[in-house]
Amino acid sequence: MFSSFFSTAPPVDPHAPNFHPVCSGRPSTELFGELEPKDTEWTCPGGFAVETQIFYFFLEDGTSLMCQVIHSSVGVWYPTIQITSKIYNPNTGEKIWKSVNVTNFVTPPPGLDKRSSKADQFSITYKSKPGSDEPEGYTIRANYDNELQISLDVARPASVPGFKVGKGPKGGFSYFGHDLAKPDGYVVHRFWPRTTGKGLVMLKGKALEVKGVGMMVHAIQGMRPDTVAGRWNFAHFQSEAHGGVSAIQMEFTTTDAYGKRGAGSGFVAVNIGSLVLANKLVGVTAETKWPGEPQPDDAEVVSRAFHARTAHDPDTGYDAPTELIFRWAGPVIGGAQGDVLDATTQVELGPPNASKGLIEKVDVLAEIPYVIKTMVNYVAGTKPHIYQWFNPATLRVTGPDSLIPGLSEGLTIEGNMYNEATFIS
Repeated sequence: MFSSFFSTAPPVDPHAPNFHPVCSGRPSTELFGELEPKDTEWTCPGGFAVETQIFYFFLEDGTSLMCQVIHSSVGVWYPTIQITSKIYNPNTGEKIWKSVNVTNFVTPPPGLDKRSSKADQFSITYKSKPGSDEPEGYTIRANYDNELQISLDVARPASVPGFKVGKGPKGGFSYFGHDLAKPDGYVVHRFWPRTTGKGLVMLKGKALEVKGVGMMVHAIQGMRPDTVAGRWNFAHFQSEAHGGVSAIQMEFTTTDAYGKRGAGSGFVAVNIGSLVLANKLVGVTAETKWPGEPQPDDAEVVSRAFHARTAHDPDTGYDAPTELIFRWAGPVIGGAQGDVLDATTQVELGPPNASKGLIEKVDVLAEIPYVIKTMVNYVAGTKPHIYQWFNPATLRVTGPDSLIPGLSEGLTIEGNMYNEATFIS
């Protein structure tokens, strides 16, 4: 309060840029930034921030499984740490959702670094095997309640490094505010785009052996969630074809307060993606969509999510997508001059009241801690919802034959797709 009365900082042009997306100023050949050990350490930021680590899996029997740790800080209050899990079997329609506020959270646990964490209800232990086919991974042990316990070993293939957009300590960051040295806040994402997982799930006293493929993301929103973005899109495609294929995409759209010309120039979409072909990371894409500026179809790098068709959903009040399209294009990492990739997937969902593959419409305020819920609801005056879908999908890819024979003519790859569309305001 006092700093606003007695500030000696020079006045800021209100029409100067107050949003700086992660891909600004980065040429197409420098979008791939390999993760460093510090990138996936827990930072447990103070102020108003949410840090999360999420593991997604597609199991061999067609089940979707998600494990997540969420560290939420709200000003001067003690942080709230939750561990959540969602298991969805599309064959039976069975859905298990668990969310537990944990106690005695610590990072690092004794004898480990801050890539590991533990609490009374769980432990997630980072493990390293340099020089092997699976040089790093995690061991997850979680006891949600009497109904659900999870024990999983997760590994990252050596040929699929973890990535962020851009190299160095500032790689991966989008900044909010006029002053980059002292930003209002930030968003950062670090990905393992393809992982393997195996272990046991104890469900209602029955032991289920599980095995599958997936991804991991470690992300931080370093400001209030309702000021970061009004919309989010997420796509996660995996296939066992051609030795292993993955296509992921994460997109957020800023509120009107943050844009190229200050407050009132927002609704800027930032999209990050990656492609894994033949179990090798071959493409990282990132693109910014500024309002009113065209995005050419033949751009050197394309990273885009489209709600191609929508319909009003009376359950939530939002215009929900009935058809989704995701596209990736850009140079091959480590490829020859002129080697480029182009991939597209289209998901037909149908009307909101009979949406194909819909797992759930998550009422966000019903799931987050009470203190955050009251503040977000008061500030935003909205009822955020997350739509979650899990469907069979096809990915159409073209690229050099050196990656997969016949790729230059285009390949159609069958797999599974998990999607989220989040509406905050």
